[in-house]
Amino acid sequence: MTDTRVAEPSRSQGVDVFGFVARFAPTLFLIVLMALFAVIEPRFLSEINLFNVMRQVSITGLLAVGMTFVILTAGIDLSVGSLLAFAGLVAAAVEKGGLENRFTVGEGGVGYGWGAAALAAIAVGIAGGYLQGLAITRLKVPPFVVTLGGMSAFRGAALLFAAGGPISGFQPSFTWWGQGKIGPVPIPVIIFLAAAALAHITLRYTRYGRQVYAVGGNPEAARLSGLNVNRVIASVYVIMGFFAGLGAFVLAARLNSAEAVAGTGYELTVIASVVIGGTSLFGGSGTIFGTVIGSILIGVLLNGLVLMNVSSYIQQIVIGVIIVLAVAFDTFAKSRRRKV
Repeated sequence: MTDTRVAEPSRSQGVDVFGFVARFAPTLFLIVLMALFAVIEPRFLSEINLFNVMRQVSITGLLAVGMTFVILTAGIDLSVGSLLAFAGLVAAAVEKGGLENRFTVGEGGVGYGWGAAALAAIAVGIAGGYLQGLAITRLKVPPFVVTLGGMSAFRGAALLFAAGGPISGFQPSFTWWGQGKIGPVPIPVIIFLAAAALAHITLRYTRYGRQVYAVGGNPEAARLSGLNVNRVIASVYVIMGFFAGLGAFVLAARLNSAEAVAGTGYELTVIASVVIGGTSLFGGSGTIFGTVIGSILIGVLLNGLVLMNVSSYIQQIVIGVIIVLAVAFDTFAKSRRRKV
């Protein structure tokens, strides 16, 4: 006998439009934004302008890559701008040949070279990240409070180290890392994309990456499954410190100067890049690719607004509104997935 019953339509047969939009929203918004600016301002799509956008994005993009690890564990780091300033000053002093030579004018002096300067900046960043990770895991102080204190402490250390003045006038071998090019591509852009690719591989294809997601998704379940949750949490702040040090080195090389006020306000831009890129502030969800898109999106938005002669005050308002909308969208998407 023939079965004439009509099969109930399954969920998998339908097209989840909202799910598609939720997954690719940053990329779609970036494409629409670029198309809009291209129509309004023809100079936007020029090769010079596009590479300039990527060069500007590269520093905050490096910090955003590190911040992705932190936010994936449901943490936060408000000290990135201050730590970058301190690490940059240390790198500059090393390149100039030590504390006694740090304020010499011009490119004279022996110095210790760009390699030692880069290592010094990264070492300072890692040390700062380690101290904060230790305070969070051992002292059980919330990440927001620890890194808020770090923001003040590292900025104070930078001001003390700088003694009120910038350190500038580096060797060409040092400034090449911030101003040089390979073909038409600026070196900072290459460093940013290479770091992002390495971070993507780490999170996507390694055991450590799975541990980061597990701790962010459900720390108690991760602990019960045998993971050392405190070690994973501390490690992401060390990674953040590494990227802060690397970013500090590239920024000092690009500007041919390091000063205590460097990185001011970077916290907002970096966190916005990660959140807009789809990484959840609640932890356990997000990708490096999304962070790269989020960083470029903010760079494109600010560049387009500058070309349109929009006030810098309005630019800050726009970024703030976008952050709130991105978090609201993430919260709504999570609640919708629970109902499905």
